[in-house]
Order: sequence, then structure tokens, then C-alpha cells
Amino acid sequence: MTDALHAYTDGSFDAASRSGGWAFVVYDGGRQAYADCGKAVGTSNNMFEVLALLNAMAWIAAEAPARSVTLWTDAAHVIEGCRRWRSIWRTNGWKRITPNPHARRRAIPDMEIWQQLDALLERHPHVVVEWCKGHSGAGGNELADILARRSAVTQPAALSRSASAP
Repeated sequence: MTDALHAYTDGSFDAASRSGGWAFVVYDGGRQAYADCGKAVGTSNNMFEVLALLNAMAWIAAEAPARSVTLWTDAAHVIEGCRRWRSIWRTNGWKRITPNPHARRRAIPDMEIWQQLDALLERHPHVVVEWCKGHSGAGGNELADILARRSAVTQPAALSRSASAP
């Protein structure tokens, strides 16, 4: 038996309203231990994918700081950001650079979210971020997707952070 938690994350964006939703679902020993979701104004689906991971990491830091955790995401850019880009961005002062020395350094999209996520991941090296194929029948991924999409279209006053612990 393993003591590891598994958390599935997802984000959803509605370009028409310029808002979106994020969600994560935590499993402990195969049973759902916690779920949370929320809505915000944003600029892209990518932002909400990263925001979902950030909120999951914040929960882990507060509720399970010593546990081994696998964070699952279906967003390839989040995987690359966590595994490769964030250390490069940190080294470059949170700017993207190009090999051309005359090119202007460009800002990192959603830099503040990435910086917060980076700080949490650095403090919790027992957390790993892995890719799971979206819409492939993985229960946690499917539930996170449903919660994120529902949050994206729910009126802010009607949406409250949802938690479940069976």
C-alpha cells in the first residue's frame, strides 16, 4: 500500500466572457478525499490549466505537506512549464529570451501564477507533475474537467468553492 496522494487538475476557458474555471480532485488510496473549483476572469485556457495546478499545490501545502503526491494534468504546456521552463525562467529573471542578443526579452504569460507555483513546487520536492491523456476515461481527470467547465459557466455569486470528503 502506498501513502501517495493523486490529484487531477483541469482548467476551462470561455473566450466570449473572458472568464474560466479551474478544478482539482484529490484521491487517497483510490477514494476521493477532496475536490475544489473556482472561477476567475482570465486571458486563456492555459492560464486556467496553470491556476488549477497552483490551487492543488496550495491545498497540498496546507493539508498534506509531507505526503508524496502525483499531480496529473492533461495540459502539455503545464508539464513542460513545470519540468523545464520554470527553472529557465527563474534563471532568466522570469523573462523569455531568444538566441538573438538584439531581441527584446518577452514576459512570461501568467508570470505571477507561475512564480507562485514555482515557489510551492520548490518547497515540496515530493510532489511530481505527470501527464494524463484528457478525455480518456481516467475518473479523476474526467471529474476535474466537469468541475472546471461547470465553474467557467456558473455565475460568480452562485459559485462557491466546493469541497467533498465522502
